[in-house]
Amino acid sequence: MATETFVVAYENKEGDDGLLDYAIARAKKDNAALLLVHILEWSPYKFLTPQELEERHGRRKEELKRAQEVILDPAMAKVKDAGLEVDCRIRYGSVVELVAEIATEAEASMIIVGRSGTQSMTARIFGSVPLGLAQIATVPTVIVP
Repeated sequence: MATETFVVAYENKEGDDGLLDYAIARAKKDNAALLLVHILEWSPYKFLTPQELEERHGRRKEELKRAQEVILDPAMAKVKDAGLEVDCRIRYGSVVELVAEIATEAEASMIIVGRSGTQSMTARIFGSVPLGLAQIATVPTVIVP
């Protein structure tokens, strides 16, 4: 039985295999379980009609189901094949805030996140997910290149 939990902010983008491989190796070394977290970004700044809101709610359910099947289920299978305990969470909202919140809820001892490498204007102005987590997380944040 695992003695601690590591949260892995997992996007399944190019290069995330290295992130998952690192998390698995680190969890084996430290006898930890992994909690894979995938956040679907959602903008609250759109003004929608009631009909559009209802349609959006339906689309969100489909997106959550698809993210579970396409992104998290294969990653969980890889972690299980490595002989580790694993669970997952999918949520909608702000990536940085929700990953930090889930880490607190799970009493995680570490957050592991991949370096995004984005050079977009948004990232330059508002900061990246790894930097945001490093600033607000209450546990150590490991940024995997």
